[in-house]
Amino acid sequence: MYQHILISTDGSEVARKGVDHGLSLAKSVGAKVTIVMVTEPFPIYAGPEWIPGPSEMADYEAGQKEAATKILAAAKAAADRLGVAAETVHVPGAQPAEAIVATAAGRQCNLIVMASHGRRGLRRLLLGSQTSEVLVSSPVPVLVVK
Repeated sequence: MYQHILISTDGSEVARKGVDHGLSLAKSVGAKVTIVMVTEPFPIYAGPEWIPGPSEMADYEAGQKEAATKILAAAKAAADRLGVAAETVHVPGAQPAEAIVATAAGRQCNLIVMASHGRRGLRRLLLGSQTSEVLVSSPVPVLVVK
């Protein structure tokens, strides 16, 4: 059924549930896994008060890379413990939903597994929903874990 599953994570507790569920599913169907973490670009807000310099940008990018490395290593270790073949991918400076769908397509995944924070109403409108964006734009099935 599923030969290659893409599992997305942001390192949160909710995302860990998605990783665990995706790895269990992969083990049960004998699928390989790609675990992806997307880190967003430096948040730049136009205004005369402060404009980030090259050192702030470099520090931000280094911090994002360090966090992604730790989170992906933990997910890979969980896959190894289950005996699931897994690769990890960090996509820096990208919009998460777009990068998740593009990574799934580029790696020929036939299922995306991701967790949802379950935000509703105004919070969802203000904060956005990467899961909703992936659901709308993905050409492959998406399994949402709550």
